[in-house]
Amino acid sequence: MNATEAATAVGSVGLVTPQRIAIEQPLPLDCGRTLPRHELMVETYGTLNAQRSNAILICHALSGDHHAAGFNSADDRKPGWWDNCIGPGKPLDTERFFVVALNNLGGCRGSTGPATIDPQTGKPYGPDFPLLTVRDWVRSQALLTDHFGIARWAAIVGGSLGGMQVMQWAIDFPDRLANAVVIASAPQLSAQNIAFNEIARQAILSDPEFHGGRFYDHGVVPSRGLKLARMLGHITYLSDAAMRAKFGNDLKAAPTFNFDVEFEVESYLRYQGQSFVDRFDANTYLLMTKALDYFDPARDFDDHLEAAFERTAARFLVIAFSSDWRFSPARSREIVKALVDAGRDVSYALIESQLGHDDFLMPIPHYHDVMRGYLHRIACAFEAAGDGVSA
Repeated sequence: MNATEAATAVGSVGLVTPQRIAIEQPLPLDCGRTLPRHELMVETYGTLNAQRSNAILICHALSGDHHAAGFNSADDRKPGWWDNCIGPGKPLDTERFFVVALNNLGGCRGSTGPATIDPQTGKPYGPDFPLLTVRDWVRSQALLTDHFGIARWAAIVGGSLGGMQVMQWAIDFPDRLANAVVIASAPQLSAQNIAFNEIARQAILSDPEFHGGRFYDHGVVPSRGLKLARMLGHITYLSDAAMRAKFGNDLKAAPTFNFDVEFEVESYLRYQGQSFVDRFDANTYLLMTKALDYFDPARDFDDHLEAAFERTAARFLVIAFSSDWRFSPARSREIVKALVDAGRDVSYALIESQLGHDDFLMPIPHYHDVMRGYLHRIACAFEAAGDGVSA
């Protein structure tokens, strides 16, 4: 099936045109700087109802972007990164919901970021682009919400780093979301996860072609460092069982007794690393991983997460995956316990899985059933109030 056939298939949102939205209001940042304006790349799926009550915001993970579903052209080889979950009849049902997906500030898929031209210098921002926090992203997304004229999201949904954004939204803008769906996430990074991120950053920073973040001026890409960073990260997204089942310790051929690719898993990781180099920016990778490290909403509440959640008003759905060791189910249970201690409405689902952290991207039937059931109740509520999507 080619992209054109897939785009017209049942359950697909079809061909989608991204939008670049200019946010003209100044955005103060946690680092002390202010961006006078910025732009965000966005895709939307479905129709916003007259009451603007059926909108869902999708917050992406570290390497995600605005292209979450459908196809941008007939030449696309594959659909958006969460196509199995977004579309007519899917858990995020675009016949009932208006779904908004964006590329975060600092991203490298069209939103203002390190590769964007700095109007003061006429050159890419590079390392001069400010470091960001999850709270900064949420403030930017709130300005995007104003652009769409949406007073309150029916739900905000995110996996991994996206789930952190959902939690920050619920804390900082409690009156602007009705439901918070937090998937395969954590209330803050463990020391081990910060360590993984630091090794990945050092791989990039030590690449001779990084040039202190000004590699754009030299017409090069720090591909070796970025490739190593992705290879390391990708290992943490997969479970040991999944890697053993997929690769074992199989050789591609008879041993050649050198340091070239000999094992199947080596070939796979090098492919993943190189494909990442072809689509991602090194400065954005540094920025995104640092935002992950900084996230800790309890820090502003004397390290009491339940005190942070006492500010929230949304209902929560928290989903974890049994094989996820990077953001393990224990981390999701920390979120659930803090919400319960804060007296908040929370549902929790543990999904039996095999792949690891990346299971939040997979069409696991139980996972989709949980999502579909929760979102169905949300849709029924606004439809019962006469707020359904107009034909």
